[in-house]
Amino acid sequence: MDLSTTYMGLKLRSPLVVGAAAPLTEDINNIVKIAEAGAAAVVLHSLFEEQLDIERLELEHHLSYGTESFPEALTYFPQVDSEIFHVGSQQYLDRIRQAKETVNIPIIASLNGSSLGGWCDYARSIEQAGADALELNIYYIPTDLELSGTDLEQAYLDIVAAVKSQVTIPVAIKLSPYFSNTANMAKKLSEAGADALVLFNRFYQPDIDAENLEVRSNILLSTPQDLRLPMRWIAILYGRIEADLAATSGIHKATDAIKMLMAGASITQLVSVLLRHGFGQITAIETQMKQWLLDREYESLSQLRGSMSQLNCADKDRFERVQYVKALQTYSSLL
Repeated sequence: MDLSTTYMGLKLRSPLVVGAAAPLTEDINNIVKIAEAGAAAVVLHSLFEEQLDIERLELEHHLSYGTESFPEALTYFPQVDSEIFHVGSQQYLDRIRQAKETVNIPIIASLNGSSLGGWCDYARSIEQAGADALELNIYYIPTDLELSGTDLEQAYLDIVAAVKSQVTIPVAIKLSPYFSNTANMAKKLSEAGADALVLFNRFYQPDIDAENLEVRSNILLSTPQDLRLPMRWIAILYGRIEADLAATSGIHKATDAIKMLMAGASITQLVSVLLRHGFGQITAIETQMKQWLLDREYESLSQLRGSMSQLNCADKDRFERVQYVKALQTYSSLL
């Protein structure tokens, strides 16, 4: 059974790609295990914009120390615990080189940030280190009451255009679903040069500890129910924009991946299922996908892709408002 696919011009043996997550991809031994389990590619854990800012400011501090300029500058930098960053920028580049030397699958680097910052310079370094592609995780929670939606969207487009002007490797954008018109934003990002859109970024929501009166980080792994939002938008966008579409969130078994591919995804990213059950799930999902396709007499994955997208669906309204009304009217209450 042929499970091969193409993503951002990269020829992949299957659509099963390991997504960015430090516990999975920070250790080179894990990357080896991921490749041995059959992953088609791996997205390295993210390097954060804050790391680049801290390193840049520390360098400037040491270079200017004693020149009466700003020896105290570090005290004015936003308080970010540098100990949470296990890997520095140079180590990250070394990790790319080591991964390329050790495994024979595409290595996709990941940058996480919210502004232009030093992304462009570092994107060039990532390309020079040998990364096959770059995923930009634009993680921004707009809280400025004066910032318009137009300005926010333009910031995304500026980042894409700036990075694309500096590298020749393909660039994917991990996109938030929180836009006034997601379809229009996807179109603009594709036109700005994004080679792929990864749908969607799951913003981690803080929690409140009512007993200790503290705001705490609260990371919840995805469940299969979480696939519906990205699946819907992949189905809507498929065939309407040039950029490839990558599905992430809620993919835990073979049928989850198959649904995403039917909607129009080129690849599916696995994270939560591997954190819960280990790298063996890559092999298990691939085996189950092959059996599913054989049982239904498919010859290759290409026959499946986009077959249930809005473009190819007889009832196109099922992805829009009319289906919402139907769902409410047909729900059977147990009360």
